[in-house]
Amino acid sequence: MALPQNFMTVTRRPPDVEDYIDMLRRYRPWIIGPMFAGLVISTVVAFLWKDTYRSTALMRITPQRVSEKLVPTEFSTQMAQRLNEMEQEILSRTSLENIIKSPALDLYKRDQQERPMEDIVIDMRKDIDIKMVTTPSAMSDSHSLASAFQITFTYPDRFKAQQVVNELVTKFTESNNVVERNQAQLTTDFLDDELRTAKDNLDKLDAQITQFKVANQGKLPEEFNSNAAMLSSLQIQNSTLSSNLQQAIDAKTTLETSLAGQMSQLRYYQENSEDLATSGGANSPMSVQNQQLLNLSNQLAAAQQQLAGELPAYGANNPEIKRLKAQIQAMQRQKEQLEKEEAQKDKDKDAAKQADAPRKVVNKAAENLILQVQNQIEGTKTQIAEATDNIKRIQGLQSLTAQKIASYEQRIQAAPLNEQQWARLQRDYTLAKSAYDDMVKKKETADTSKNLSERKGGENLEVLDPPSDPQKPISPQRVQWAAIGTGIGILLGIVLAGGKEMKNTSLKNLKDVRAYTNLPVLSSIPLLENALLVRRKRRLFWLVWTSALIFGTIVVLASMYYYYYGQAK
Repeated sequence: MALPQNFMTVTRRPPDVEDYIDMLRRYRPWIIGPMFAGLVISTVVAFLWKDTYRSTALMRITPQRVSEKLVPTEFSTQMAQRLNEMEQEILSRTSLENIIKSPALDLYKRDQQERPMEDIVIDMRKDIDIKMVTTPSAMSDSHSLASAFQITFTYPDRFKAQQVVNELVTKFTESNNVVERNQAQLTTDFLDDELRTAKDNLDKLDAQITQFKVANQGKLPEEFNSNAAMLSSLQIQNSTLSSNLQQAIDAKTTLETSLAGQMSQLRYYQENSEDLATSGGANSPMSVQNQQLLNLSNQLAAAQQQLAGELPAYGANNPEIKRLKAQIQAMQRQKEQLEKEEAQKDKDKDAAKQADAPRKVVNKAAENLILQVQNQIEGTKTQIAEATDNIKRIQGLQSLTAQKIASYEQRIQAAPLNEQQWARLQRDYTLAKSAYDDMVKKKETADTSKNLSERKGGENLEVLDPPSDPQKPISPQRVQWAAIGTGIGILLGIVLAGGKEMKNTSLKNLKDVRAYTNLPVLSSIPLLENALLVRRKRRLFWLVWTSALIFGTIVVLASMYYYYYGQAK
């Protein structure tokens, strides 16, 4: 039975520069082999990979050529938003499918036989790139920083790539014209409908206001001040008419009183128109007394007639009217006194009849007075009739004024009730009028913008750089691919060499012997190998590497030949 062996773990010595050089020397085939393989493989793949060309076109968003101060634009959609809408339409499945199946292009011919059209359309969307850019010409404009956009298409055939970009440019231009025209027409039609609706609403409110004015004529809130002023004027006029009516009634009463006195005086004159002739004759005291009473009656009638004429003009509070009334009252008291004395004398005369045999004598003065009093009576009746007519006229005016006062009072009372409805109608009319005016301005602006768009004076698209004809492919970058393949091969070789070194635990030089044995080294004996064996290994090494180099070179040259000549055929 074998005895168990005790193994001791020893930590590896940290390698230095000479150790790394020895490693490269020992494992150079493991590094050079993957490096050469990576170079060959990447080069072959780079030359077998189809060239991809990119055609580019630059379109500029031209601002409105006419100043917006003169012709403001009505279309609120910005060009960036319109481009987004046009891009979605142009990159739609139907649009791209038409481009792919176009006889002049016939894109992705092999893919059409092997893959569904939906996948091909998705791939084509990835090959198309549309992005906003800034250009010096666009920066000089004050329109927008992103006033141009670039259209690129990547495809193995450079001519078809250019044709596809040209097709996309054409579609953008046509789509912009269609969108602009449709937007202008849609805006115009919409504003026409809105303007018609606003006009109908305005006419309807105008008719309602007219109907309200007719139904509430004189009762509108805006006529409140004029109604109040008219009511105050009518009240003052009614008060004046009441005062005039009272004065007319007083004047009529005075005239009637004067007429009663005149009638009494007439009866008196008629009764005493014949006197009995006595021994006293015409110059008797009785004749003198009768003459005095007649004169006083005439004066009283004249004063009453004067009072009836001046009272309506000056009023009852006039000092002259008051003096005249006092004078009339004094005359009336004097007349009453004379009439009492006359009555007493009549009694005495009746008593004297028994003594004398009287005889009747016609009193000429009494006859004249009777005629004069009769004329006065006729004049007084005429004045009374005029006063009566004046009273009726004033009463009629007063009644009419009262009706007007009631009407204006009703208007003033009805004003608050109509104020709310009137304010609502006015507010609705103002809003409708403002909306109508605004729509008229918008309609005029839209028509102007439409005309400007039809004349290509508005915001448009123009081709700043036509689709380019790519002379060099953008991919693959063969030099870069070869460098990347070589680098990956070197890294792989280093990793393999490192792995081999990690597994190799033998002592490789005197440093390892000293480090791991801790013994002094007196001398070293070089490795002695068979010369024939060494030559055979060298020949095999060079044969393998020469074969690999030749094979790699042939493969690379074949791929290059296929790239430059095979595709052309």
